[in-house]
Amino acid sequence: MEQQNIYQPYLMEIEKITEEAPMVKTFRLKFANDAEAENFSFRTGQFGEYSVFGEGECTFCIASPHTRKGYIECTFREAGRVTSELAKLNEGDTMGFRGPFGNVFPIDEWKGKNLLFIAGGIALPPMRSVIWSCLDQRDQFKDITILYGAKTVQDLVYKEELAEWKTRDDVKLVTTVDPGGETPDWTGEVGFVPSILEKMKPVCENTIAIVCGPPIMIKFTFPVLEKAGFLDEQVFTTLENRMKCGLGKCGRCNVGKVFVCKDGPVFTRTQLKQLPDEY
Repeated sequence: MEQQNIYQPYLMEIEKITEEAPMVKTFRLKFANDAEAENFSFRTGQFGEYSVFGEGECTFCIASPHTRKGYIECTFREAGRVTSELAKLNEGDTMGFRGPFGNVFPIDEWKGKNLLFIAGGIALPPMRSVIWSCLDQRDQFKDITILYGAKTVQDLVYKEELAEWKTRDDVKLVTTVDPGGETPDWTGEVGFVPSILEKMKPVCENTIAIVCGPPIMIKFTFPVLEKAGFLDEQVFTTLENRMKCGLGKCGRCNVGKVFVCKDGPVFTRTQLKQLPDEY
């Protein structure tokens, strides 16, 4: 449910902070107002505006699944002024949240299909919401495969959850790090995500591929999927790096006729091909 006043943030208490990787944290947020918590809902794929009072807002996805109520989670890298101030907050502190905004991953349409998740680096958070939403309804889907890569072992986020997915017999998890990023005890793959994906020989039949990562990773992943037989409408991604206001007002995320924050951030590859090359 969207707020009646889209400019007024919910007051959120930081219930838990998890250090995921260098300069990367996850906040579990609960609503300060119980009635607002009861009425709030979102769907996986949507995003929000997270604010530090007196400093400003920053935009990123809701990283928790819509199947779990009573809280939301966000994961962010300390990269700019607002995220640096956000990183200084402690458990028990109050911050702001506006949302949810944007469109959603059509999970209901994927029921009965295989799911192939392909993520790189800090781009796993948008995937996490989808992955857990599907795992919480595990009997609705066929094979679930997760390919996740990062620059180094240290840069992998959600390490505890990766360990949990690794032990589940209803999920296939493949993790990889860039050449030189491994440690002596590393047992995963070593190589860039597109090359590891090609090595996995993904099957396109009755499969949806969800891709999220740095632009260069996405650029080289799409041809691998195409070579494997995936049609453009079978491939989904989410674009978040251009968004700021969340309302289509500032124009920062405008690409051609599309406002990523209003028309996205979730797109099929078919839709991406209709955008100018600048995306």
